[in-house]
Amino acid sequence: MDDRQRAFLDDLLATPSPSGFETEGQRVWIDAVSEVADEVRTDAYGNAVAVIEGGPTEIAVVGHADQIGYIVRRIDDDGYLHLGPIGGVDRTVSRGQYVTVHADSGTVPGVIGQTAIHLREGDEEYDEIRDQKVDIGAADGEAARELVSVGDPITVESRVSDLQGSRLAASGLDNRVGTWTAAEVLRAVTDADVEPTVYAVSTIQEELGVRGAEMVGFDLSPDAAIAVDVTHASDGADAPADRGGDIDLGAGPVIGRGSANHPALVDALRAAASEAGIGVQLEALGTATGTDADAFYTARGGIPSVNLGIPNRYMHTPVEVIDTADLLDSVALLSAFLGRTAGDEGFGVEV
Repeated sequence: MDDRQRAFLDDLLATPSPSGFETEGQRVWIDAVSEVADEVRTDAYGNAVAVIEGGPTEIAVVGHADQIGYIVRRIDDDGYLHLGPIGGVDRTVSRGQYVTVHADSGTVPGVIGQTAIHLREGDEEYDEIRDQKVDIGAADGEAARELVSVGDPITVESRVSDLQGSRLAASGLDNRVGTWTAAEVLRAVTDADVEPTVYAVSTIQEELGVRGAEMVGFDLSPDAAIAVDVTHASDGADAPADRGGDIDLGAGPVIGRGSANHPALVDALRAAASEAGIGVQLEALGTATGTDADAFYTARGGIPSVNLGIPNRYMHTPVEVIDTADLLDSVALLSAFLGRTAGDEGFGVEV
């Protein structure tokens, strides 16, 4: 990963983008794609689409901009902020975390408190998110309400750590890696003279039920959509052997098979990988992908879609881990796929 690519990824990771509050993160992404796109547009809720004009076949490469987080549910008279979840937050990793409240007047630092081990009785159960509180150091409720309002979003304080080799740990890799890939593919095809029209898409509110993709799928209606998102690596510490497949960090992007994953697109991606000498992994997704592909493939009477996964350890924790080699291989794979796609090609199954 070169310096420009890494700086772009770091900028995305450093910009909080909880579901429903993605504006700042979308601005970072739009600034990047505006350097190469023929056009960039947004809709009423903040989905962003950048386009390189080509032939009549239209291919969308999609990532989601939002991340999980918390929201201020209420402020009590002692000045503590009671939490609500934004997306699929994990109650077992929230205690003892530094957080940032994104208030209208600016950011407010805080911590999700944890009772000291000396004062706890035995192995207490993890509290539900709604039973946890943020301490911002306010003297009382009146002081807290001068700084924070009900409905303000909260994110865990993020740091980006380079691990060994090309591996990286951060909060919010789900799914900054997807929007990064979409933008980098758009940049790559500007120099590759590909035939189809290519859309890079950064959707909102995927973590709440692929809602942004439902909007974009209806409005954009491409001939095919490739949703780039993280998927569970099975080589992490204590990863359950009886769930998921055999997916390793650094072994290449993961092509989903089954459910939303259109067979023609699966075959085309595998062929592109083989021709370009890019290693890929396969994942069985017999019921759903759990990604934006699930929204695209039922939009407008059916948009051929496929899920391309980036292996990720410790998903939905503050210490997600990916291998940046998988990111570069994903860009190379999608560029190769677009390079072998005709400008007037359609996708369908023969029945």
